[in-house]
Amino acid sequence: MTLLKVKCLKMNSKGRITIPKELRDEKFKEGHKVALLAYEDRIEIRPISYVSEKLGTAFASEKSLAKAWGNPEEDEAWEDL
Repeated sequence: MTLLKVKCLKMNSKGRITIPKELRDEKFKEGHKVALLAYEDRIEIRPISYVSEKLGTAFASEKSLAKAWGNPEEDEAWEDL
């Protein structure tokens, strides 16, 4: 991956930052969902489609998994593992 631009941003007291307009217009549109990926040494903002495509089921929420796995039969099947 090639680094295209570096911008310095200032976080406000509520932890908010503003993505500069020139970068927003290139990659993101109003209303698009994004994912925040936290690593040990950096934070990345990616379109949600990238995360869904790359991580697939690893991105599934606890709530969605609970529908399939949150039942007594599943609990019993896993209790000895």
